[in-house]
Amino acid sequence: MAHPASAGGTSGGAADHRPAPPWPGAVRRVDGGPVVKVGLYFDLRVPPHVETPPARVYAHTLEMCEEAERLGAESLWFSEHHLFDDGYLPQPLTMAAAAAARTSHVRLGTALVVGPLHHPAELAEQAAVVDLISDGRLDLGLGAGYREPEFALYGQDRDARFPALAAMVPELNRLWTEELTPAPVQPTVPIWLGHGSEAGARRAGALGANLLFVNPDLLPAYEQGRAAAGLAPGDGKMGGPLFALASDDPEAEWTEMAPFIEYQQNSYRRHMVQGLDQPAPRPFDAEGARQGSMTRPGSFWFDTSDAIAERVGTWLGDAPIDTLFLWASVGGMPERMVERNVRMICEKVAPALRAL
Repeated sequence: MAHPASAGGTSGGAADHRPAPPWPGAVRRVDGGPVVKVGLYFDLRVPPHVETPPARVYAHTLEMCEEAERLGAESLWFSEHHLFDDGYLPQPLTMAAAAAARTSHVRLGTALVVGPLHHPAELAEQAAVVDLISDGRLDLGLGAGYREPEFALYGQDRDARFPALAAMVPELNRLWTEELTPAPVQPTVPIWLGHGSEAGARRAGALGANLLFVNPDLLPAYEQGRAAAGLAPGDGKMGGPLFALASDDPEAEWTEMAPFIEYQQNSYRRHMVQGLDQPAPRPFDAEGARQGSMTRPGSFWFDTSDAIAERVGTWLGDAPIDTLFLWASVGGMPERMVERNVRMICEKVAPALRAL
């Protein structure tokens, strides 16, 4: 695969303090071309049947952030949801600030903040503070959201979420560059938009944002949006989550792993329709998801690191993917499994993906 440069770049103050390459994880091919960067993804769930105190889950997650950086991870990503029955992380920028204080060079991202729930000035200030604490390491991923209870909680109009998100991008950039103090370390914090449709990809491109959704089929629409806005089509970036976990012996470990994957995916499906006059989605088929296509929702690969990398290479081809990040914890996994996932992602999956 051909891969463009870093997700957030190193322009501005961050470049003055970041060590010169190679820093941990800053791998380059022999021919000098860039390689895909690999990160970890956290949602900090504590399912009702899990007895671990939430405070311990948060503490252990920060420990894993430190360990992931030590092992060469290039990014850490945090998600946002509200009113989940398992305590899904509600404030990813707060968590990113905590991770920033415990790390020194790994980039920190949100995947994603539900933009229309928040006032642009409040969001711009929060992001600026994280960027200052991290010395210019923040990537701000935004999405339109979809859950009716979340919009009701924040007193926002769910039907207006897409235009609200589109208006937020230029307003954030204006606030960072013209009005708010203190300003972020980066001249403008890199913005990623989580759109999974052609119309959304085109909108992200037109707004000059990176595309926080991995699907090579969306690249033409994304580049068309950039071109229509007078932006260089090839300068945009695509990245996002890869729903996959690796194992040295996937068949032996599948029985233990499958219930956690099923819990996570069924939880998303159950909460997705809350507050809407829609039937409950059918239960998640974990076995079928192991072989599913990543171009459609509902796939979750579980295989060896080399097999996952081979499938990723077949799927993405020469698509210019900047960043892929994988779940470190799924569905309330115990600490030993989380620690195993962090090691597998950093020590085996990442090298295999970077070798594509």
